[in-house]
Formats: sequence, structure tokens, C-alpha cells
Amino acid sequence: MAARVVSTLPEGKEWSYEVKFDGYRALLLKDDEKVQIRSRNDKDMTRTYPSIASAGRLLPSRQAVVDGEIVAVNASGRPSFQALQHGGAHSGFTIAFYAFDLLFLNGVDLTESPIEERRSKLSALLDGSGLLLSSELPGTAQDVVEAVTGLGLEGVIAKRRGSKYTPGDRNTAWVKLKLDRQQEFVVAGYRPGPYGIDAVLVGYYEAAALRFAGSVRAGFTPRVRREVFDELKPLEVSRCPFVDLPSSKTSRWGGGITAEQMVEMRWLKPVSVAQIRFVEWTADGHLRHAAFLGMRHDKTARHIQRET
Repeated sequence: MAARVVSTLPEGKEWSYEVKFDGYRALLLKDDEKVQIRSRNDKDMTRTYPSIASAGRLLPSRQAVVDGEIVAVNASGRPSFQALQHGGAHSGFTIAFYAFDLLFLNGVDLTESPIEERRSKLSALLDGSGLLLSSELPGTAQDVVEAVTGLGLEGVIAKRRGSKYTPGDRNTAWVKLKLDRQQEFVVAGYRPGPYGIDAVLVGYYEAAALRFAGSVRAGFTPRVRREVFDELKPLEVSRCPFVDLPSSKTSRWGGGITAEQMVEMRWLKPVSVAQIRFVEWTADGHLRHAAFLGMRHDKTARHIQRET
């Protein structure tokens, strides 16, 4: 189940609030001693996160399907998507699984049950396992936004009390407010440079058309440039996949690529996805002050659209 992006949080007693974690969405599936971790595009991540799989085996149930987020957190509990990209441990971060919903328990499908019932069963299930509960945040919508902003976290999820779980759906029962402006974009080109890449060219789908959002140069280290280059190089194609390039002009914020600049670029099959942080959208529809946070292997490029 997915959350719809909103510009303000809904208010009232019919809503509950949780932290929007900056990590990988995943389902943890337990069947006796067998545990799997599946990404939202159904990739098997069990071997990538063995500590989470081990914690899943400690759940006091024969069967369970738990929805949550894989996050890299530091000693104070602050998450970092960049640390998650590299396993967390090298930078003083540890890998955690924040569970926020329970879909199936010991042969019983819970998706038709109210969210309060699912969360109550989830809280009891997690006790002592090492998996963490995404707790409900107290206070009004304004209280929650102020608290989450003060902690420097990415955003807030609001969930309508009494709601069912509708897999694959992005309806109004779950909504998300992003306080840190970032989203996923399709990587469909790059400009060669030191360590293989100087900048990545990103965009989003509008119907069947891939539209250019910007050239992203900030946020890379030499090692990350090499890693991303190695991942993207085999995807090179001869034609530009963006329907709106070349641009008639460039801008100092990284938007626009002129016909003269097109020859410098390398184009890619549009199947890779990256997480990008930015300040705002410019008037001509490009990203201002964009920075690369990491590649996302849990998202499908064809589903990436402009969120704000």
C-alpha cells in the first residue's frame, strides 16, 4: 500500500501520524523457520540484510507478513539514506527494520481488518524480536510537523483510523508530507568526468514520455562516482531517451541541455532509479540545487512520476 503526496497534513481525531523513514520499503515474510525480505518491486533482499532476517526468525508466530522500512540509523536514531547505500556499518550506522503494519498472521489475512487492530497485533508480535515498531506520534498535525522538522527527519505519514490495507493502491487512507524535498528519478544519461561520471541526467515519466528534470552533480564522492559509473556504463544507448531535450537554454541551477552540449552526454536505457534531494522546482520544470543521495534498486523506473 502506498501513500499519496500532500502539501499539508490532514487534521482531526480520525488521523494517526508516524515518521516517514528514509530507507527501503520492504515486506518481511515468515513461514516457520524460513524468512524472506522482499522489496516493493519484489526483489529478494534477504541475503543483503541478514540481521533483519535473523530478527524475523525470532517472531513468536508460525507465519507472518510484516510491512516496514529498512533504515540505516546512527546512535541517536537518526536515519541516513546515504549510509544505507553502503551497509551502514562503515560510517557508524546500524541497519534497522521499522515495522508499521501486519498483513498476515498464522493463516489469517488481516488486510481487511482496521489499522488499529493490525497495529495492536503487530506491537505484541515484535516484542523482543529486535525488529522495531514505527510508533504513533502524539499531538496535533502542527505539533507533529514541528517535532519532525526539529529532528531533521524526512517527513510524516498520516493514516486514517479504521482503514483497511489495500495492496498496490495509492489512495487517500495513507498520505505523506515531505519536509525534506527529495524523490526518486529515472537516470537516463550522464556526463563523463573524473572517476567516470561528472553528473547524472535524471527525469520522470509523464504518461509514456520521459521528461528531463535536471543534471545532478553534487552529492558524489570519488568512490561513489566509480560505483555508479560501473553500474550505468553497460546501459548505454545511442539515442537520447528524454522527449524534451535538447533545451533552448541552460540555467545555473543545472536545468537544460543545449544542442551543443548534447554531444558531451552519454545516454542510457531508462531502467535505473536514483534518490535525489533538491531545494525546489524552477519555473521551467527543472530541479534547483539537486544532490545525489544514492541509487535505488527497490523501485521500478517506469513508475517514477513527478511528485510535487
